[in-house]
Amino acid sequence: QVQVVESGGGLVQPGGSLRLSCEVSGTIFSNNVMGWFRQAPGKERELTATITSGGSTNYADSVKGRFIISRDNAKNTVYLQMNSLKPEDTAVYYCNIKIHQVAIMRWDNYWGQGTQVTVSR
Repeated sequence: QVQVVESGGGLVQPGGSLRLSCEVSGTIFSNNVMGWFRQAPGKERELTATITSGGSTNYADSVKGRFIISRDNAKNTVYLQMNSLKPEDTAVYYCNIKIHQVAIMRWDNYWGQGTQVTVSR
């Protein structure tokens, strides 16, 4: 069983910064992709940023240059540093990990409960 727990959300003014953290515990195979997705009210959940176990990153165009994803493999933790925040970044942010079980050629997908980020004056 895999558990995913986010922390670090909150209220911030436009132009401010927040750092989200996500700790994953349980049986985690080394070949995995960790990431952050977000869902704004009335919208579908969308990819924000991902990072592979090897350190390759991918960002949504809307956050490129402002957000930085990183991970600490020893702690099974992924971070999202969010800078220059805008009101349109307001959403529930979900942590995700996809784990590849090579022996059975299957990807397993796990989600956290989400953490609210609100950007407002």
